[in-house]
Amino acid sequence: MTDSSTRGKLFLVGIGPGGEAHMTARAREAIATADTLIGHATYLRLVADLVTDQEVVRSSMTEELDRAVMAVELAQAGRTVALISSGDSGVYGMAGLTYEVLFQSGWTPETGFPVEMVPGVTALASCAALVGAPLSHDFCAISLSDLLTPWPVIARRLNAAAAADFVVALYNPKSGRRARQIVEAQRLFLCHRHPETPVALVQSAYRPRQRLELTTLAELDRREVSMLTTVLIGNSQTRIEHGLLITPRGYTNKYDLRGRTTVDGERGGHSLSSGLDGWLATIRAGGESAAELAQRYGLPEDYIAAVLACADAAIED
Repeated sequence: MTDSSTRGKLFLVGIGPGGEAHMTARAREAIATADTLIGHATYLRLVADLVTDQEVVRSSMTEELDRAVMAVELAQAGRTVALISSGDSGVYGMAGLTYEVLFQSGWTPETGFPVEMVPGVTALASCAALVGAPLSHDFCAISLSDLLTPWPVIARRLNAAAAADFVVALYNPKSGRRARQIVEAQRLFLCHRHPETPVALVQSAYRPRQRLELTTLAELDRREVSMLTTVLIGNSQTRIEHGLLITPRGYTNKYDLRGRTTVDGERGGHSLSSGLDGWLATIRAGGESAAELAQRYGLPEDYIAAVLACADAAIED
């Protein structure tokens, strides 16, 4: 490591979709402050208008490790480096790998050069904004790339997310050598979701070749999908209205939206009658076994047994 008088700095910069209008002020400041910019050639083209006299180091998509090592070595040598990712650097970006390289080099936050994460708008958020409000309730993101993750791991995550009724964003759905993964993802989702479940396909969000398409889960394998596409799969409540993909937050479970009053049995500011307390009261009063309740609710039997035991102990106290 270099001594404190020659320490450099490393910015892990997320540039969002890429246009300056959707880039944070801090991202622009980091790029302006850096004397070296490192990134994939596509991402560096997106910030070309911000480049002045910085050294620019471009690389290909499969050279992530080289980019991370170079960024760390240059910062160790006293340079101020901006390592560029699209979206957010910490969401399928360069941050995780770079921290691994940093720790292996002996760097620590206390003794090493400063490292600053500069957040950016994720592909998940930017793509969702273009098609409506599909992420208004619980959601998750899963990458279909099996270049670094075994397929059985990806398949288990897909299956769990589909069964749990998450809205799901699929990153890296397809490439020239990975055409089957999106088909298998569709197959897994159809085990749990209605074929007419709404799906949005967003390619190159906020970039010149942007393309939006609304379709259904049943039609997904017949639609054009590429490495630049983010696939948004709705949950059981997601619907398309006037060309917009909308996932309700659940307000109608509690409120009459037109009358602005609570529905019968519910109170504003309190958990739903079917919330945790209501559910606990129901399973305590029902007299079913832990095994029966586990099957009914799709929850682990050990969990149900522990819940019932805690409830019994509370009653005894």
